[in-house]
Amino acid sequence: MANARKIAVNALIKVDFNNAYSNITLNELLKNSNASVADKALATALFYGVLDRKITLDYVLNELIEKGFKKLDSFTLNVLRVGLYQLMFTEKIPQSAAVNESVKIIKASKYSRNAGFVNAVLRNYIRQNIELPNGNSVKDLSIKFSCPEWIINDLLTDYSVNTVINILEEFLTAPELYLRVNRAKNSADELVEILKTYEIKSQKINEYTVLITDGGFNFEKFEPYLQGRFFVQDLSSQRCANAVNPKTNERILDMCAAPGGKTFAMADLMEGTGEIVSCDIHPHKIELIKSGAKRLGFNNISPFICDATQYNENLGKFNAVLCDVPCSGFGIIKRKPDIKYKNENNFKDLQDVQLKILENAVNYLLPQGRIIYSTCTIRKSENEGIINKFLTKYQQFSLQEMNVNLPQKNNGDGFFTAVLIKK
Repeated sequence: MANARKIAVNALIKVDFNNAYSNITLNELLKNSNASVADKALATALFYGVLDRKITLDYVLNELIEKGFKKLDSFTLNVLRVGLYQLMFTEKIPQSAAVNESVKIIKASKYSRNAGFVNAVLRNYIRQNIELPNGNSVKDLSIKFSCPEWIINDLLTDYSVNTVINILEEFLTAPELYLRVNRAKNSADELVEILKTYEIKSQKINEYTVLITDGGFNFEKFEPYLQGRFFVQDLSSQRCANAVNPKTNERILDMCAAPGGKTFAMADLMEGTGEIVSCDIHPHKIELIKSGAKRLGFNNISPFICDATQYNENLGKFNAVLCDVPCSGFGIIKRKPDIKYKNENNFKDLQDVQLKILENAVNYLLPQGRIIYSTCTIRKSENEGIINKFLTKYQQFSLQEMNVNLPQKNNGDGFFTAVLIKK
């Protein structure tokens, strides 16, 4: 049987070396393993736990290892991270198991010579119980909340220290799992009852939304999912689709649609009428939209390969255009903790692309149409800053509404939405 801790270690190594997407990396390793359901759950918890807390873990390891860990091989380092994470942040795993299983993994590898070293480091932590910094300096917050200093500095340009601390705390919480109901196939109340037959506890949030409160499932094999009774969509993303306010028989353009959640939500709101042209620049992502629309039974969706920064006259004109633009993703870090470890330079051209997409949306709009600009970030430079630049240049538009949702429990991911109306 595959070892859950070793799967987590191997996934962390792949993410470290290949800068790969965490979810894809882990899913591939789990799929190719013979691990039990319980071991897959443990591997997932340890993998994402270490990603969440890596800066904190590395700070403690530096305190424990006299010469630091920079010369350590990646395998030994990640075994230590996984072991230390269990000691610091899990309650149900005995300390002896965390240490002994880490040593077993090292002994069974080509780095077996490091077994005594791993054992000593982890046992030293148990004896010393190193305390984390408790101040409010950027460095202290970085160590305590495992977030790079540049991100904290960036957030501090937009928000107060107390607000930033609340955001950093939220980054480390487990994300909620919200299901958007396909109302053509069942109501929210009916979906709750269906899930109950699979021993999955849930609760109705509103007529569109169900929150999973306990239990889990593999979407690929889960019958209600395959039947198209729901799709996964966070509350904030649902609010964005609602902000488009799609009406029956309208033409809607979703410029950056993949994997399709907002398109599907709008299709439901339009009760299968009209047309939603759902675009992405990548053919494989268009296939995701096509398969999702087929599973859900939405026939008013037209997937289309298109570059959102370039005008395509073949698409025609629309009553509303949704620009859910590429962004830094600072609102969804608790779902994608690997965002924290991207290079700051990865985000330097984002605002140019965002504004270009928003300006291109003007070309597709019918008279008195509306543009909805959205991101899953909370950086004002990517949100209010873009809207202000647009309104200065395009004075034929007015701002109807603007909503900022900071990430917080039971209220959805961090998200920004602005509705612009053509006069």
